[in-house]
Amino acid sequence: MECRQILLCLALYVVCTLSKPTEKKDRVHHDPQLSDKVHNDGENFDYDHDAFLGAEDAKTFDQLTPEESKERLGKIVNKIDEDKDGFVTAEELKNWIKFSQKRWIYEDVDRQWKGHDLNEDGLISWEEYKNATYGYILDDPDPEDGFNYKQMMTRDERRFKLADKDGNLIATKEEFTAFLHPEEYDYMKDIVVLETMEDIDKNGDGFIDLEEYIGDMYSHEGDPQEPEWVKSEREQFVEFRDKNKDGKMDKEETKDWILPSDYDHAEAEAKHLVYESDQDKDGKLTKEEVVNKYDLFVGSQATDFGEALVRHDEF
Repeated sequence: MECRQILLCLALYVVCTLSKPTEKKDRVHHDPQLSDKVHNDGENFDYDHDAFLGAEDAKTFDQLTPEESKERLGKIVNKIDEDKDGFVTAEELKNWIKFSQKRWIYEDVDRQWKGHDLNEDGLISWEEYKNATYGYILDDPDPEDGFNYKQMMTRDERRFKLADKDGNLIATKEEFTAFLHPEEYDYMKDIVVLETMEDIDKNGDGFIDLEEYIGDMYSHEGDPQEPEWVKSEREQFVEFRDKNKDGKMDKEETKDWILPSDYDHAEAEAKHLVYESDQDKDGKLTKEEVVNKYDLFVGSQATDFGEALVRHDEF
């Protein structure tokens, strides 16, 4: 069975057999944190390291000497400079931070790409995706496991067509990424809202009422006593979700709920790094300015004090 279907079956199994009445389903899409460390440059630059490199790569840089850190940082600067004009702007830096922040998405796309680009032409057609994902189901349109794969395939086709900007039913890598992770693309956000509403709107009236909202995240299962968080969610629905106070959420209200306009941490961090590193105050960074502040971008106390030298042979 293809990887995506295995994961879907496992997810269905978990929901059906392991979920507890007190577990809360969170449908809100938030950007992952840049770092779980406190942002205090007066003490250390750990937050900046995680934000700039991603937490895992930041750990790798902790093992490098200052010379190695500077060399690798110079190579990274070349990647950040998108227009190759020799300068790094706050916008380019923001894009890099967002890439580091969401690297797991691109890794997921790379994994799935290999399983769906069947003719290895660097593109994925809808037929390729359908055959790789639903091929065995098409041979058996009434699977005994009770899961409606045909309906799921129709939903996937609708999303695939929306992600496919030029309408040729052939996805580039970027379009395939939009298909797999629509919440990351502005032009795909309406489909995220639509699919969410279809999941929750049990009476099919095109809205989400209070009981549908609560029912999506909590099941009484014979227990009349609701946990405190459920009572809180009821209050949230009445006070904040249902903005026009008509007792239900429409498309825009649902969008405000699941796709909130969060503070842009990547943009704020990019501006901070530019401010701290811009020696000539021209609003952009040269490679030299970045490398001169390597301790802010990629350095660590360990490298500063030479403690990583004893582990140098490992790399």
